[in-house]
Amino acid sequence: MKQKAYQFWFCTGSQDLYGEECLANVAEHSRIITDALNASGRLPYEVVWKPTLITNELIRKTFNEANMDENCAGVITWMHTFSPAKSWILGLQEYRKPLLHLHTQFNQEIPYDTIDMDFMNENQSAHGDREYGHIFSRLGMERKVVVGFWDEESVQKKIGSWMRTAVGVIESSHVRVMRIADNMRNVAVTEGDKVEAQIKFGWEVDAYPVNEIVEAVNAVSQADINALVEEYYSRYEILLEGRDEKEFREHVAVQAGIEIGFERFLREKNYQAIVTHFGDLGGLRQLPGLAVQRLMEKGYGFGGEGDWKTAAMVRIMKIMTQGMKDAKGTSFMEDYTYNLVPGKEGILQAHMLEVCPSIAEGPISIKEQPLSMGDREDPARLVFTAKTGPAVAVSLIDLGDRFRLIINDVDCKKVEKPMPKLPVATAFWTPQPDLKTGAEAWILAGGAHHTAFSFDLTAEQMGDWADAMGIEAVYIDKDTTIRQFKNELRWNALAYRK
Repeated sequence: MKQKAYQFWFCTGSQDLYGEECLANVAEHSRIITDALNASGRLPYEVVWKPTLITNELIRKTFNEANMDENCAGVITWMHTFSPAKSWILGLQEYRKPLLHLHTQFNQEIPYDTIDMDFMNENQSAHGDREYGHIFSRLGMERKVVVGFWDEESVQKKIGSWMRTAVGVIESSHVRVMRIADNMRNVAVTEGDKVEAQIKFGWEVDAYPVNEIVEAVNAVSQADINALVEEYYSRYEILLEGRDEKEFREHVAVQAGIEIGFERFLREKNYQAIVTHFGDLGGLRQLPGLAVQRLMEKGYGFGGEGDWKTAAMVRIMKIMTQGMKDAKGTSFMEDYTYNLVPGKEGILQAHMLEVCPSIAEGPISIKEQPLSMGDREDPARLVFTAKTGPAVAVSLIDLGDRFRLIINDVDCKKVEKPMPKLPVATAFWTPQPDLKTGAEAWILAGGAHHTAFSFDLTAEQMGDWADAMGIEAVYIDKDTTIRQFKNELRWNALAYRK
């Protein structure tokens, strides 16, 4: 997954009522802020200074240029003085990318000894940003508002956090999901309206016969397979557990061929996410396990049993975390079984095979175990335990009349005891505010058993993504109570009624 050199334009609003000297100061101040943001080391993408916007024509021209610039992922706006909001209407109406309204001012402190009316007239952010904010509310437009002094660490981190969400919004329209076979038969929550998903999110969700991709797998040369197997053996621990060494290596080689064949097919057809289904494997010798885990680690989205919504969300969340220092990982995940012992409550997370090793802590091993689903050879898979700490799990569901993103803050923990007979990668977490409340709220909201999970993103970022997409978002966190949550679902049903 190659990181694109996205940029964010810094646009300052003003007007010519106070003369050229004032405008020169406005331009200088906005340049200083732009340079400081770039030098802070807290932003994942570059900020590009733009000339002060003071007329309807220039505002419209700038926003349309931003629309057309493929490198521009969003615009940061700030009203240094008073900028009449009617001048912004047409430009805002034609603008199509994420926007952050930075409510700040150039000076941190009131200059008590020298302040006069010239200073007051020039430094009117408290005034101008309210005028500007009003027109967004009047137009019913979505934007992110960040308040505070521009040189504060907390403010810069909020801007950087929003940048990642904005890139997730931009990249959403580029997500193409390849479905190998169809949704698991009779399963409801993993299904959805693919046409509406393309309208809302820009996703293309296409199906391919499984044997078409089998042809790509079979076309992989033995030399390429052998080279990848050597990489596996050098990178991971090999757990034979009494199995014949030659047979074990042959089974690992099957996954190597699947990884190479799948990735070549995905690249050739320009897809960034993939779903499989154990019920339709065609000519594949094994259910893709290790192969899919490695593809996820490279940045591809994945969903099990045909779950294309989760596959797309995993891809977007991986894009949002791209280039993040000390990232702890993002993965497809599934709720499996509970620990209901008082004081030790939690949910064991896993899947048959496909959990991304980016979330692993400690050694990563290759195991081979029989798998009844799929009726194929014993598939090789990567086995590990997940890191610990705060994380977020999300579920995108289709309610028929709208999409809903369910966002749950979770606390990942170590399991109390080893699980030597469980041959899959696992995580263990307690949903906030506690297992009983979190699980009840999740069920009330209609959440799926599959999630897109990340140690590196926040509920705020995922909620901002949902807001930018114009869909409902509900939060399950430390403040959730069932009474309030039920009311929120009722209010949302009215607010999002078509």
